[in-house]
Amino acid sequence: MSAALHLAKADDLPRLQSLVAAFHAQEGIAQTDEDRTAALTPLLKGTPHGAAYLIGPKNGPVGYIVVSFGYSVEMGGIIGFIDEFYIRENVRGRGMGGEVLRTLMPALADYGVKALHLEVERTNEGAKRLYSRLGFEARDGHHLMTRRF
Repeated sequence: MSAALHLAKADDLPRLQSLVAAFHAQEGIAQTDEDRTAALTPLLKGTPHGAAYLIGPKNGPVGYIVVSFGYSVEMGGIIGFIDEFYIRENVRGRGMGGEVLRTLMPALADYGVKALHLEVERTNEGAKRLYSRLGFEARDGHHLMTRRF
């Protein structure tokens, strides 16, 4: 199975929303379909703040990845943050996650992104090994903190 990436557009909303709902159910994230639609719609309409990509065949995607964009003086400019990354459980373990990131990272660099951040559950050893193999590393002395509004 190919890990081809397709930039998600407005007509991809039903496919993307289904995948996001599956990820949220897996992770225990409580969100209504209406709130999910409100969060995804700007990405699908081309907001400069992020992008959503479908993974696999365009008409039958097996996953998605959402990258948001920001700016960091320390990192030297535009930064990306992997907000959500999901591949259906029945196709995991085939190297698709690594293939997605090996495709996406140079494309982001060509776009001018200077660094890519992500967060991973402390207990998800498989994901941590994958990200380490691809050059991601924990930043000593740093701890991600969040304040919701």
